[in-house]
Order: sequence, then structure tokens, then C-alpha cells
Amino acid sequence: MPRIAVTGGSGKLGRAVVKELLQHGFEVHNLDLAPPRESLAPYTRVELTDYGQVLGALTGVDDRYSSVDAVVHLAAIPGPGMAPNATTFANNITSSYNVFAAARTAGIKRVVWASSETLLGLPFDSPPPYLPVDEEYAARPETSYSLAKHLDEQMAAQFCRWDPELTMTGLRFSNVMEPGDYAAFPGFDADPRQRIWNLWGYIDARDGAQAVRLALGYDQPGLEVFVIANADTVMSRRTADLAAEYFPDVPVTRELGEHETLLSIEKARRLLGYTPEHSWRSPAATGDS
Repeated sequence: MPRIAVTGGSGKLGRAVVKELLQHGFEVHNLDLAPPRESLAPYTRVELTDYGQVLGALTGVDDRYSSVDAVVHLAAIPGPGMAPNATTFANNITSSYNVFAAARTAGIKRVVWASSETLLGLPFDSPPPYLPVDEEYAARPETSYSLAKHLDEQMAAQFCRWDPELTMTGLRFSNVMEPGDYAAFPGFDADPRQRIWNLWGYIDARDGAQAVRLALGYDQPGLEVFVIANADTVMSRRTADLAAEYFPDVPVTRELGEHETLLSIEKARRLLGYTPEHSWRSPAATGDS
């Protein structure tokens, strides 16, 4: 039974990840500053900006465990504007460095972490180079939050250079949603500009958790990053019509499905076997399964 440390396991995406991993036979330990709202897995309070605490948590906690097999790093100030710029940057980049460095010291060879869709150029005040957007063009951070996420990826590349046996997987998650959020989605149709900032994308937390589980099984050493979104948009309008109206000068590289996401998940499908299973359009979308 692989033992996984999940930082930020008390958060919106973290809760879904903990559930997903437990359901698939993993032993999970939640490392977070905030206690979980429901007790799913053993919880240890850790200040991730303190390297000593992070190292201690990854090398053993009393009688709970003496080592971990992999780390899933989700803990962060979760978006721009939630704290002053310098606070967001310092918290997030320091936490990531501490997790990456402590994992290396502990001999952990597999790290999956939450990168961000914001690296694609959100909020797209400058149009993207093409649609659907993907991992192939250079990162375009526009906020202190996304700058820290960009540097996380650069830092991970150097950790992999230092240790050729290390596998580090950055998941560029879209806007995380839970079933209770879906009641608001039909309201976006009245003004598509409400959600143009991320090309009308989203990620159901349960599908985000699936991506984390699959990334833990990805066995190619080195750094890899993936856009992780749901297969559809938050809109009822056809995706091609939205692209033509709001990004008329941006090339569309292929024919688009009726409600297909403009945050390309083709790489995740191809290399991870990622297949979103949930959609706000489903009659059971507001369920908890």
C-alpha cells in the first residue's frame, strides 16, 4: 500500500484527492495548516513555509509513519488577489521549495504538485497564440500568483536535473469546482465575459483528484506538466461560436466539439490516461459521488 503525503489535504481540491486515493487503496496523510472539515485521513498540522517542519513531516511522525513513498503538494494561497502580492508569492514559492527540497532529502522519488492554468496567460487580456491553448507555448504569468507557479516549474526542472531518478509532475489545474457550485453555471450564459478570463474552463474536484492519482502512476523520470480541465466548458453556447466572437483573430488549430474545452487536455489524455468523468451538464452533477 503506497503511503502518500498530501499537503493541503484540507482544501477544496485536497479533500477530493484524499478521498480518491483512499478509495484506490493508498495510505494517505494530510499535512496542512488548517484542520480538515471531516476526518478522512490522519492529519498533521504543518507550517509549510518552515523547512524544518516539512522535513520532519516527510521523514516520519512519531508512531504514524517513518517514511512516505510520494508527495502530492497542493497547499498554497489558492489564487491571485487573496492576499497581498508579495505575501502570495513568498508563501507559495517558499512552500514549494520546502516540499521539493525536503522530499529530495528524504529520498522520495515521486512528487506531484498543483501548478496552474494561470501560466497559460490568464486572464487573457492579451489573446493566446492559438486555441485550444496547451502546454506547448512558453508560460505567460500575469500575476504574482502565476509567477510563483511558473518558478515552481522552473525549480522542479532543476531538482530533476540534480536527481535523474526523480519524477516530478506539475498539474496545471483549471478553476476547481465542487457539485454545489454548478447551480450558478447557467447564469454565465447571460454574459460570457464573466468567464472569458479562463476561456470558460473548469475542473471538477473529483476529476482533478483522478488526475493526481494517475500522475502518481506516471513512471517517466524528469519533469512533465499537464493542463488539467474538464472536457467541456461552463457555457451552454457552442465553443466554436464563443471563440469566433471573443477571439476573432486567434487561430483555431482544429475543429472543436460542441462544448469542448479550450484548455486542451489532449496531453493528459495521451500520457496519463486522463478521462474526465464528471460534468455540470449531467443530471447527477450535484451529487457527492
